[in-house]
Amino acid sequence: MSDLARPWRSVLYVPGSNPRAIEKVRSTPCDAVILDLEDAVAPAQKEAARTAVVAALAGGGFGMCGVLVRINDLGSPWGANDIAALSGSGVNSLLLPKVNGADDIARLDGLLHRDGGFSDSAVWAMVETPRAIVRAHEIAAAPKVAGLVMGTNDLAKDLRCDLGQDRAALMHALQTAVVAARAEGRIIIDGVYNAFRDEDGLRAECAQGRAFGFDGKSLIHPAQVAIANTVFAPSHEDVDLAHRQIYAYEEAQKTGQGVAVLEGRIVENLHVDQARRLIGLATAIAEREAAQ
Repeated sequence: MSDLARPWRSVLYVPGSNPRAIEKVRSTPCDAVILDLEDAVAPAQKEAARTAVVAALAGGGFGMCGVLVRINDLGSPWGANDIAALSGSGVNSLLLPKVNGADDIARLDGLLHRDGGFSDSAVWAMVETPRAIVRAHEIAAAPKVAGLVMGTNDLAKDLRCDLGQDRAALMHALQTAVVAARAEGRIIIDGVYNAFRDEDGLRAECAQGRAFGFDGKSLIHPAQVAIANTVFAPSHEDVDLAHRQIYAYEEAQKTGQGVAVLEGRIVENLHVDQARRLIGLATAIAEREAAQ
């Protein structure tokens, strides 16, 4: 399944230094996993984490779950070694942190070509700095970039703002990133919710993220997966309405009308496009769940 076709409701970070957590995630119903070599791994554990992640990729067993590996910043002592170790591992996607512009993506691409073994690997970019927001479109437009992941904690730190309950201080940044992703047909994942035991707060932030246009939510704990999966999935009512919109529009087309009316609301071609995308997402989710 292509990245654009698969669901991305729940994207779970797993420390590369924790083999037990990596094993557990194979049976966790998240849509994707980020095997993390960066923030979740202490400097003294970097090499061991790298070895564990390469072994996990070789072992497979992730099924239909998308697998990304977040490498270390290329300006760090570990980034280039991460790439060398992952060469030929079959990694689906590399997630690059601290991206400030397209030149960072180009630098990564140069290292991938130098080491080889990444012909089928996509690149994802963390959007977590003020400069990344200013250059969001050039990052999204960079060759090989398949998706963006918001790093809201780092972004809030650099902006010296308070995330707050409604993330009002980040609203401009979040929407800027979504616009950039949509302009270039990229996937975009919302940032983490830190209070992993606060189910109501997580549910509200997932609903906000979906309303903003995000494809899913990055998560820090398996307990968050079920809520993200529910909120970012079309409901049965959504799917039923989508089918009825398509039918009403197609019937209107047969009589030469350019629009249809369903339950007192206009249905145009744009609504049909949205309805078909929603049905496609619901189908992909059903296939994902049937394979678990």
